[in-house]
Amino acid sequence: MKTQRSAELFAQAQQVIPGGVNSPVRAFKAVGGTPRFIARAQGAYLWDADGNRLLDYVGSWGPMILGHNHPAVVGAIWAALEEGLSYGAPTEREVVLAKKVLQVYPGCDQIRFVSSGTEATMGALRLARGYTGRDLIVKFRGNYHGHADSLLVQAGSGLLTGGGGTARSAPSSAGVPQAFAELTLVADYNDPEGLKALFAQQGDRIAAVIFEPVVGNAGVLIPTEEFLDTLHRLTREHGALLIADEVMTGFRLAKGGAVELLGLKPDLVCLGKILGGGLPVGAYGGRAEIMQQVAPLGPVYQAGTLSGNPLAMAAGIATLKTLFQDPPYKRLETYGKALRAGLEDVFTQAGLPATINQVGSMVTVFFREGPVRTYAEAVASDTGRFKTFFHGLLEAGVYWPPSQFEAAFFSTAHGEAELEQTLKAARTAITRMPAR
Repeated sequence: MKTQRSAELFAQAQQVIPGGVNSPVRAFKAVGGTPRFIARAQGAYLWDADGNRLLDYVGSWGPMILGHNHPAVVGAIWAALEEGLSYGAPTEREVVLAKKVLQVYPGCDQIRFVSSGTEATMGALRLARGYTGRDLIVKFRGNYHGHADSLLVQAGSGLLTGGGGTARSAPSSAGVPQAFAELTLVADYNDPEGLKALFAQQGDRIAAVIFEPVVGNAGVLIPTEEFLDTLHRLTREHGALLIADEVMTGFRLAKGGAVELLGLKPDLVCLGKILGGGLPVGAYGGRAEIMQQVAPLGPVYQAGTLSGNPLAMAAGIATLKTLFQDPPYKRLETYGKALRAGLEDVFTQAGLPATINQVGSMVTVFFREGPVRTYAEAVASDTGRFKTFFHGLLEAGVYWPPSQFEAAFFSTAHGEAELEQTLKAARTAITRMPAR
């Protein structure tokens, strides 16, 4: 596979952009090799700068549930583009998209649009602190909620491969003051007893618990019923808010995301990715009594020049309209189960230990014996084998996320041909791996 043009562009990019990329995981640091510079995309496929066609399992890290360049989304963006790029004033599209979101998130009365998932979680935490009058936040090891200072503590995603602190209440990034980190308490995902002990010590000081309902930033981790029950009960008993970070899972696992799929009852929900149909967007929402603490109604300040951008609103409306008119979730689950079963068969026949976690259109291959339910179990995976697997897939034309600790995504554009191509590539990739 030719990579000359991507290599040239990467060399140029490193001269003018830190690390040559504008988001760390794109640099292939965890797997080595040359990042592919993408020239165009259509449906389930990408074409890189060297003209290679790649079957895409990154999906822009989640937004592209309808595949790339879906005609309804592109048409909506063109229509909005002809009217203007940005106004810094309210538009009807903001109202339309807000109503569509609230239609499928019945626990939310109001939402506020922002420009990214990080802004959404940052706004939700500030609101939780303002509403409760408390300072402490609880998050879970390996859950990633964006790069706001108070959330870069035991974070997942790129932090698992890009370095950072590992001690409790220690920042995962340089530049985050220790004092900020100390306002964030860290618990273990899927550990109800640990959560009980934490609340027994600090419950009256905790403003909120923020969590990924289905983790995608330590690889896919699936919550147990006992963990979710404990989470709901403790936050209610201690007067803390429960924040579901659905930036990744919102509209992907069901129309109402993981809230609908798992029967959650959070106080606040954070959204992004699919909400913007591929354009930058985020949102946080919840009960009216909480949301009305946000300026201009209340004392919790949050603002954004491009919040509610008309192009992003148009893309989001078209995406949700398409998803709601003909919900694809059963089809995506069918594809996911077939992919998981096919990959399990490939690894079993090769005698390679692997655990595949899959929910809907999210999947991760962990190179270790299962089950994998926790952060500690995820990070015990064989990253060397993952690196070999990744490059084997890439050489066979399948673009998998370049990190053991990122979820792979597929779309409504993935079908039987793409499934067969993926499994064929996997069979080829494992020939590079010595059995142990």
